[in-house]
Amino acid sequence: MSSADLPGSLGGAAPPAAPLPPADGFLARLAARFTTWAERWIPDAYVFALAATVIVVVAAFVSLSQTVPATEAAGRIVRAWGGGFWELLPFTLQMALVIITGSVVATTRPVARLIAWLARVPRTAKGAVAWVTFFAMASSWFNWGFSLIFSAMLAREVARRMERVDYRALCASAFLGLGSIWAQGLSGSAALQMATPSMLQKDIRDIVAAGGLVEGGVIPLRHTIFLWQSLLSVAIELIVVTVVLYLAAPSEAKAVTAKALGLELGASPLDAPAPASRGTPGEWLEHHPALSVAFVTLAGAFLALTFVEAADPLGALTLNTLNLAFLTLGVALHGTPARLMRAVKEATPGVWGVLLQFPLYAGIAALITKTQLSQQLAHWFVGLSTPTTFPAVIATYSAVLGIFVPSGGSKWVIEAPYVMQAAHELEVHLGWMVAVYDLGEALANLLQPFWMLPVLGLFGLKARDVMGYTMLVFLVLAPLVLVLVTVLGLTLTYPL
Repeated sequence: MSSADLPGSLGGAAPPAAPLPPADGFLARLAARFTTWAERWIPDAYVFALAATVIVVVAAFVSLSQTVPATEAAGRIVRAWGGGFWELLPFTLQMALVIITGSVVATTRPVARLIAWLARVPRTAKGAVAWVTFFAMASSWFNWGFSLIFSAMLAREVARRMERVDYRALCASAFLGLGSIWAQGLSGSAALQMATPSMLQKDIRDIVAAGGLVEGGVIPLRHTIFLWQSLLSVAIELIVVTVVLYLAAPSEAKAVTAKALGLELGASPLDAPAPASRGTPGEWLEHHPALSVAFVTLAGAFLALTFVEAADPLGALTLNTLNLAFLTLGVALHGTPARLMRAVKEATPGVWGVLLQFPLYAGIAALITKTQLSQQLAHWFVGLSTPTTFPAVIATYSAVLGIFVPSGGSKWVIEAPYVMQAAHELEVHLGWMVAVYDLGEALANLLQPFWMLPVLGLFGLKARDVMGYTMLVFLVLAPLVLVLVTVLGLTLTYPL
């Protein structure tokens, strides 16, 4: 029988085989396996908070019961937890406002036009994931709340324009600023606390001051986030993580798209109509920019005076001034009170996780500080360290504790006394230790889904859908961070 007699033959020649889709690389396959595992085993962030509470309660009881009767230990634990449950309310509101004000700016029409322009740049699915990763990390250095919303909107706009991009990888990339460099930027909580005299208790300032060695116990931002060592580490992380996500993103042939997940991305924010007005005198004020102009003028004047009159302008950067600056920018860009109010209303659902879980984390922090756990931890890593290894120990400690207390840097108020005291004893650069602590704080967000909550709702996904990629980034970034903090720390001298 000739080849022409074979079924399906054309003119005696076998039809050419359809080309096989390109095989995904090792990192892409590993990310897919992590994602499959996370989808099965990772609970929502609130469950993490409850589980962490139970773990810390048990650890505190084991610790206390070695020195006091069990009934007394149990009573102290219950009182410490309940007494600390509401201690982070001011910081909770500040963090909620970081999310809201960042979202308010990110949802303005000028920013939406910028996002639409940026979304047209990538040409391939893998390139799109790397593109969003880069902007997520770069924008998080300026403000992590803005970065969350800006990057989420960029990811959604890219998904609207590219049907074959993996939606899970794209959404994971939008979160990576909070898992890497945000804490080394302008909204890094620990650095802001050290630079602002009113944000830490006098006892902590006295420890940092060490009898006048550090004036007022204040560490300006030029000795923390603006150290060249800190800026270099930011640049290295930015490059490495962008490359990792490019390699880890699935090819178009293997992408799980938004459509495949049953998600409707909706229209672009640029297509949203202006808030409706019935034309009444009261609504005229809502739709006229006059009052917005008055607010921007007043707030802008206050911010200008704050920075001009400050002995160190960088020292004027606090969470309050940053939130006011972003709110002022949002008011200016939205133009009318009606547009601003709609933006705030739409941003508010993103803070529900903060409001629900921060009290639990405040209770955990109280347990750690008001029992013997904090002292035992401090003695452990001080005894373990040398001046060379101390930065790596603190980065590791910060990352591990950040998994249980994802406080956005607020737990620095708890740990600053013994971390700074140990830095004095070991004669390690104090500002670098703040930057090192922030590096570890950010790493924890790759494993703890708490800070994913504000954007997961926008994406229509759960934490388990994106954590395969964040876990992969953690495996790459964690050893890199330990090397960076150790090597760069050798270039700095004590105390600042």
